[in-house]
Amino acid sequence: MYPANQSMVLCFFLSGISNDPFLQAPIFFLMLMTYLAILGGNIMIFLLACLDRHLQTPMYFFLCNLSLLDMLCPTVTLHRIFFHFVRGDNTISFWACMSQMFVFASLTCDELLILTAMSYDRYVAICRPLHYQIIMSRRFCCMLTTTCWVIGFVQVLPLVVLLSQCNCFNSNKINHFFCDTVELISLPCTKTSSMELLNFVNGLLLAIFPFFLTFCPYIFIVVTILKIPSSKRRYKTFYTCSSHLTVVILLYTSLVCQYLNPMGNNSSNKHYSLFNTALVPLLNPLIYSLKNKDVNEALRRRCRLVY
Repeated sequence: MYPANQSMVLCFFLSGISNDPFLQAPIFFLMLMTYLAILGGNIMIFLLACLDRHLQTPMYFFLCNLSLLDMLCPTVTLHRIFFHFVRGDNTISFWACMSQMFVFASLTCDELLILTAMSYDRYVAICRPLHYQIIMSRRFCCMLTTTCWVIGFVQVLPLVVLLSQCNCFNSNKINHFFCDTVELISLPCTKTSSMELLNFVNGLLLAIFPFFLTFCPYIFIVVTILKIPSSKRRYKTFYTCSSHLTVVILLYTSLVCQYLNPMGNNSSNKHYSLFNTALVPLLNPLIYSLKNKDVNEALRRRCRLVY
């Protein structure tokens, strides 16, 4: 017999972004507008990269995948906020919670790996330009992207399986607006050392390792750029990497603040999660459209065809 405060769980209660009833409507409309802007911006980037022949390059192929991930991540997490407001119900079933945790964690890993692939693409383009077309062939890019997607989903699966087999929890209340891995690991009655270790290994393999693989090529990129005699060409070459570098810094900064919070403040974790799941996907298409000459020209060409 389990203690009174430990029981089997059929559903979880999500606290949402705020418990203040007066803030529910403003939060709903703000999140809805943000979500629609995320969809609009990323659909624009996705369609431009797919339809415009001038953007049929490996860099924009990876950008298509990044835009798809930036649409899926907010869809997986923010929809609970909309359900909570419209239906007045902040519950989520056990298996829906497990599914949400699995998909979100997998998509986050996929995004880190796609950014790593984009970093390698920039390295080849700048450091080995004569071999770029041979190395970054369409077949290689497809294989690399497929590998990133598969690794992200397969790597997270063991942790989800372990957690889904728990038959009792200390509480069914989750102080978050979605089913986050860190929050759920702290709830089971049984020892969670194996899950914590597995979560640490996942973080090591799918966060820290991609971090080094993403930034190491920039060491060679910077060295190559410094060897360029013309300052104008140096600036132009580095500018081609600036959008990718900005997106990488934004994402890793938000993840570090979210999962390496030394104070363990759940409210802060929710705010960092909100930045990671809403603002970063919103800023990505802006960064790639405002800072990218090719995307701006492609957008103007599409607009001329329409009008």
